[in-house]
Amino acid sequence: MIADNNSSDRLDTGKLTWAALLGRWMAFAKNAAALPDDDAGRRLRNSVVDLITLQAVWFALQNLDDLDPDERALGIDRADLLIQQHAKVLRRCWGDADLPPQVSELIEQATRQLTKARCSQSPDSSGSQ
Repeated sequence: MIADNNSSDRLDTGKLTWAALLGRWMAFAKNAAALPDDDAGRRLRNSVVDLITLQAVWFALQNLDDLDPDERALGIDRADLLIQQHAKVLRRCWGDADLPPQVSELIEQATRQLTKARCSQSPDSSGSQ
């Protein structure tokens, strides 16, 4: 079957991307169950939900423009709370001195994306007065 240019035949890349991410997160969670039963393995296993949540928030903030304009501020506020909550859990789990660089980088990336989203939604950034 050959697809024409009808919009119903086009692939929704946003949905495909979320589906691909979900698949990766599921594989990550499944593989975490096989981690060694040592301190580092337990910490990583206990961090799975928080790591996946931070990745999801980071990705969602990149797609904030997909929300209706009147829902964006709420989305930013919710992202802020989620980042704070899950970063706190990760820091408590690992301790700041032991926080793996990849975990620290993920927290920083989510925080930077939040700052970028806030700046892009501010009245000053739109050029309107």
